[in-house]
Amino acid sequence: MDKTGVASLVIGILLLALGGWGVWVYFPQVVFFVQGVIGIIAIIFGIFLVIFGVLMIKE
Repeated sequence: MDKTGVASLVIGILLLALGGWGVWVYFPQVVFFVQGVIGIIAIIFGIFLVIFGVLMIKE
């Protein structure tokens, strides 16, 4: 392993630790964020289904 690999490994472990700490400390905000992301994904998926349905009806 070269220096870049070791540096990437150390930084990755550090970011994982900081991310885990952030999720633990700000858990209610994390839940709201995940709920918001699920809602946005549902809206986008619904828009694509509407567009797909309109295109299928036109044929």
